Amino acid sequence: MPRTPGQTPNAPEPVVDTEIRDHDFGGADLSGAEYVRVRFVGCDLTEITTTSARFTDCTFVDCRLNASTHTSTAFVSCTFRGCNLFDATFTGCKAIGSVFDRCDYRLLTISGGDWSFVGLAGADLRKATITGARMREADLTGTDLTQATVRDVDLSGATLRKANLAGADLRGSDLGSVDPLATTLRGAVVDPGQAVVLVESMGLDVR
Repeated sequence: MPRTPGQTPNAPEPVVDTEIRDHDFGGADLSGAEYVRVRFVGCDLTEITTTSARFTDCTFVDCRLNASTHTSTAFVSCTFRGCNLFDATFTGCKAIGSVFDRCDYRLLTISGGDWSFVGLAGADLRKATITGARMREADLTGTDLTQATVRDVDLSGATLRKANLAGADLRGSDLGSVDPLATTLRGAVVDPGQAVVLVESMGLDVR
């Protein structure tokens, strides 16, 4: 298969249009790997490491990615269904347009990167840590972010209706899309500027 533009001579050949079922990747270093329209089913990706890898239009079904570490990796328009993301860490990653459904997100950490248009509706993100990420127009409908850390996150245009932000640390994040009447905010930590935004969104005149 021809090397894609931009790959180094030692980079692995891209894997395209196939299904990988029940494969044990556990602990593997997939840095620089590229997968396009690949369906991963029942694969063990526990403790894998990726740096500058790329997954495009891929589907992960019932896969274990717990304790995996990803740095500057792209998951573009991917689908994660019934996957274990316990203690997974994403640093400077791109997950634009990806959809997550019925996954385990306990201790999930997202630091920086672009997660715009991501689908996390109904996700249980209690106590997750999300900092410095772009999540523009993300679907967070009904997402449980109780006691989560969501700091310096760009949530402009995000859908947060019926989301639970109780006890969450929201300081520095864009809360312009948050409707206080349709979102649980009890005990959430905000900075003074955010407090004004939330009060004004309720139709009050701050003077």
